[in-house]
Amino acid sequence: MEIKRIDHYSIRTLDVEASRKFYTEIIGLTVGPRPAFPFPGLWLYNGKPPADLDHAGGNYGIVHVMGVDPDDPQGLIDTVGYRDPDTLKGSTGALDHIALAVTGRAAMLERCGRSNVSFFERTVPTLGLHQVFIKDPNGVTIELNFPASEAPQAQNTAAAAA
Repeated sequence: MEIKRIDHYSIRTLDVEASRKFYTEIIGLTVGPRPAFPFPGLWLYNGKPPADLDHAGGNYGIVHVMGVDPDDPQGLIDTVGYRDPDTLKGSTGALDHIALAVTGRAAMLERCGRSNVSFFERTVPTLGLHQVFIKDPNGVTIELNFPASEAPQAQNTAAAAA
């Protein structure tokens, strides 16, 4: 087997709308086509999504949001199998974070400010990266890796002196 790339990641949530808002308004993804699964959810795409899944060309989104109906989880269970109920309480199991290579730090931080999304940032000079860490509404940490050239000048200077 040869792995070509990570295809997508899925988020299980009790609040599909909060996840939609976070991933579209903060991260900048776009809602697009999704199969008619027997549970609520949505697929989020980077850039313009395909018109439909028949013409997706292998582009099936990068974040899949799977809504959990605590009163009737059977559709989700039938589709993806049983999961520990603790995953509905904000636990991400052994998953620590998801990292995305991105650009546009200033605009992203402005969106975080407007939406009261807290963040932590640091520069890693040896990697040429400026990292911003945020959490989605489900407790999943998203690491946003910006080019170090987008780091605040004062932080770059402090990191270089360390």
